[in-house]
Amino acid sequence: MQYRTFPKTGEKVSLLGFGTMRFPTLENGKINEQEAIRMIRTAIDSGINYVDTAYMYHNGESEVVTGKALKDGYRKKVLLADKMPVWMARDEKGMKQIFTNQLERLDDQVIDMYLVHNITKQIWKRVLQFNTLEFLEQKRAEGKIKHIGFSFHDDFECFKEVVDAYPWDFCQIQLNYMDVNFQAGLEGLKYAAARGIPVIIMEPLKGGKLTDLLPESIEKYWAEADVKRTPAEWALRWVADFPEVLTILSGMTTMEQLQENIRILSQAEPNSLTEKEHKIIAKVSDEYNNLIKYSCTACRYCMPCPQRIEIPAVINLYNEWHLYNGNPKIKADFNMWVSPKARPSVCTSCNACQSHCPQGLPVSEIMQKAKEIFE
Repeated sequence: MQYRTFPKTGEKVSLLGFGTMRFPTLENGKINEQEAIRMIRTAIDSGINYVDTAYMYHNGESEVVTGKALKDGYRKKVLLADKMPVWMARDEKGMKQIFTNQLERLDDQVIDMYLVHNITKQIWKRVLQFNTLEFLEQKRAEGKIKHIGFSFHDDFECFKEVVDAYPWDFCQIQLNYMDVNFQAGLEGLKYAAARGIPVIIMEPLKGGKLTDLLPESIEKYWAEADVKRTPAEWALRWVADFPEVLTILSGMTTMEQLQENIRILSQAEPNSLTEKEHKIIAKVSDEYNNLIKYSCTACRYCMPCPQRIEIPAVINLYNEWHLYNGNPKIKADFNMWVSPKARPSVCTSCNACQSHCPQGLPVSEIMQKAKEIFE
């Protein structure tokens, strides 16, 4: 495993971090606890020492399962990251209760890397209104957290405002070769690094969109490379090429994904891709951005829908319809997997989902377009 240095402490952090948003699940939607624990412990035994969870992942189950996985001596081997979802609190008292709940769920007394979760312009206002940073400083003084950071989902100007407002220990942004100019983007990576703030990367594979069911035009570009790599390897190596990156979070669902990512990021050194390889990746990025209509990462921040529409699944099918030229199999998948009671046609355009979407997608508009294709 490759390691990079956390400047504040000199600690070595594994280049691959374990994100728990996409734990394996059972048929009833609950986390497959036994397999999730096995995966986390395998990851740690393989050299991964950064584990990331959040209050809302898997409806709160993620923190509980993560805490269980870190028993039996594993906790002391990792930096544990968790996040404050300020938007879920009614007031300052509610925010403080969330933190108490998190320690209880984790069955732990300290969180190493604590982030203000999912900062947008609106959420940043609430962070200030609720005196969130003062509260986190209090918890750091009490020894309940060690380092204060934030995760981000808005534009670059907002990112600069947040970065400059507080002496952050670290930050977390979405970055992959398709999102160079999206949200904080590559400019945000450089801006934070120039101010001594180490950067953690999320969505390096764009929720798996860069590895699944490759269009023929994409496969042709990858075939141009002298060194043959898997789609996941290209995406992870692209992010790892930036020395400003501290660690790369991947939400892994299977042991096979974990093992592949460990293999890739055990070999990925900064500035190791060639000029030709960077040009090929840029061509792939352009082609994907031409083909994919809406860049949903299936983060599920839009859920639950008041009408019970499985929003990420519908958007994924809509995108696949365009990626694969209206393949009838996509419509068959829609009819098989999308319940008649929870199809796009039941959308009331209440827009509850859109206010929570980190990608800023026009969800109601997409539901109307999906309805016209599939219904």
